[in-house]
Amino acid sequence: MSEYPSLIACVGLPGSGKSTVGRQLARRQGLRFVDSDHLIEERLGCSIREFFEREGEAAFRDVEEEVLDELTQASSGVLSTGGGSVLRPANRQRLQERTTTIYLHSSADEVFKRLRHDQNRPLLQVADPLGRLRELYKARDPLYRETAHFVIETGRPSVSGLVNMIIMQLELAGLGRPAAAAEALPASSAPPV
Repeated sequence: MSEYPSLIACVGLPGSGKSTVGRQLARRQGLRFVDSDHLIEERLGCSIREFFEREGEAAFRDVEEEVLDELTQASSGVLSTGGGSVLRPANRQRLQERTTTIYLHSSADEVFKRLRHDQNRPLLQVADPLGRLRELYKARDPLYRETAHFVIETGRPSVSGLVNMIIMQLELAGLGRPAAAAEALPASSAPPV
């Protein structure tokens, strides 16, 4: 079996389970876990929502691109990306070339059930959050699919079931357990979620 090409990155809509599944996958594989949004917030010194409101989405995407460029240069670990990380072609290319990318596929309706009371997602602070999620899904699903090496349906499985499915897909593809690497993901001082 070969080693993972670099590190594992989880992509998908906000609320698709990237952080929760990524954290469990990292634990099971003995790897470091980093949530790019938490690292971005550390750098900004404020929440993403505050930065979005103050500086706008374009400024946030600039910071996100810079952080993802740094994080995807690590040689091992599990990375949870922000839901909009695939919007920029440079991010998609880096994820595709430098990571084994897992798309946690959730429908807009599934995500809405999980997020309907969440006040911390800037793109969902609108009059019709379900409609907004449907728009995000329509625009982003093709980009997630373009970027991903594997698509995992989140549907009904538990977190441990999803992690098992990811590990099985990696093993079926001939990707063994990752080797310990000198250039692992940096530690994040953000509290675990």
